[in-house]
Amino acid sequence: MSHADTHKLPLDPHDFLAIDSLLDDQEKLIRSTVREWVDKEIQPHVADWFEAGEIPTAELGRQMGAMGLMGMHLEGYGCAGTSAVEYGLAAMELEAADSGIRSFMSVQGSLAMFPIWKYGSEEQKQQWLPGMAAGELIGCFGLTEPDSGSDAANMRTTARQEPSGDWVLNGTKMWITNGNVADVAVVWARADDGTIRGFVVPTDTPGFTANKITKKLSLRASVTSELVLEDVRLPADAVLPGVASMRGPLSCLSEARFGILFGAMGAARHCYETALDYAKERHAFGKPIAGFQLTQQRLVEMLVRVNKGTLLALHLGRLKDDGRLAPAQVSFGKMDNVREAMWVAREARSMLGGNGITLEYPVIRHMVNLETVYTYEGTNEIHQLILGQAITGETAFS
Repeated sequence: MSHADTHKLPLDPHDFLAIDSLLDDQEKLIRSTVREWVDKEIQPHVADWFEAGEIPTAELGRQMGAMGLMGMHLEGYGCAGTSAVEYGLAAMELEAADSGIRSFMSVQGSLAMFPIWKYGSEEQKQQWLPGMAAGELIGCFGLTEPDSGSDAANMRTTARQEPSGDWVLNGTKMWITNGNVADVAVVWARADDGTIRGFVVPTDTPGFTANKITKKLSLRASVTSELVLEDVRLPADAVLPGVASMRGPLSCLSEARFGILFGAMGAARHCYETALDYAKERHAFGKPIAGFQLTQQRLVEMLVRVNKGTLLALHLGRLKDDGRLAPAQVSFGKMDNVREAMWVAREARSMLGGNGITLEYPVIRHMVNLETVYTYEGTNEIHQLILGQAITGETAFS
């Protein structure tokens, strides 16, 4: 075929910019493997899980562990050691099913396993990471508090070290994914000397309580909890030795935000594809609504946002794999991809009319889930301030 003929090839509405051509065979294999598992094991059930507000975490944990998804971007200790792009593509496919499913993997790998892997002692790594990689042990991440969300450095949870060397933790953590089902919590607290320390807390430790948060209208296919620590006594070796500042939890958040900037495009893609299929099948005034100008305008805007966001995610993934990704660039991706995904979800919801508000279609579920994704791991405003500081050199946080 000559170059002159290539422009005559039909464009793929599902890969309009031929982004697949930018992926290697291994990346495509991981993506297709996760997509097939999602289509078989998640998509048929996730609307029911969302409606019930319950999710089979133990079963999903074992299945994800068997697939190598838990802590997949970490090296050693039973972890798969994939690239950042491969991790991102997996997150994208999981969130195409539901943000709660991707959160389950993200919290396990990027918020619970990552701090142990990066800042933990060798004993801590050996004790926890293999079981967590296998999905046999579930972790959670305790940073946010009822009175300190974005201002995490103002946390009130305290860690007092006694003469014996034991640590005693007191405080409350809020909006903790996996809290009720976790076997281990990585809890951040302010030590006597004012430093911020991370602690590996088995959830069966006396004084540790996890209370499930109910009446959520978003992220219902996910466990969200309040953690209460009342004189939780831990041995001296429960502290993560590798960090004693906010750099610890913030680096974990950056890891999780990276997964989100890919994942949000999975939700957006699913909404766009659902709207596209619906527009072709739904008839009004004697023809498919896909034939109306306003419908085409909406679909084109969705297409452009999904493709741009996916290209952005892939570019940031390549930077991360090259060791050149800055936290502010992660904020760029998290901020813009999530807000664009929200726009796509809302447009898709509107296009589906009355059908758009039922769980027979995924768009209302994605739409309300993305309200949470917009807020967690740094609100949109926080990411704007991070970017503002990066380009001006001036901080607006204080």
